[in-house]
Amino acid sequence: MKKLFTSQDAFELQAVRTELDALSIPYMVKNEFASGAIGELPWQDSQQEVWLVDDSWYARASKVIEPFIQKSNDKAVSSEDWICGECSEQNGAAFDVCWQCGAEKK
Repeated sequence: MKKLFTSQDAFELQAVRTELDALSIPYMVKNEFASGAIGELPWQDSQQEVWLVDDSWYARASKVIEPFIQKSNDKAVSSEDWICGECSEQNGAAFDVCWQCGAEKK
């Protein structure tokens, strides 16, 4: 068994499951009902995970989840602070416009 995908976003996880179901790729979900234990367990231990039941499906399954992983990576990159190209002010990741001069994030 190989861990295929994990996400804090329940909608994203469900989208992965839907794609795998559509292609009849066998998988299982670990920690599906563990969200109620958050606080008693560390959040990492209660996060839902999609595991591939049969490793021979890995090549096909990885093609299915590749866009989801790329999207997660893009979110991680966009969550970094940035420096304004106009006034060199440091801005938080949540801002798309410089708070100092109003220039847009590039």
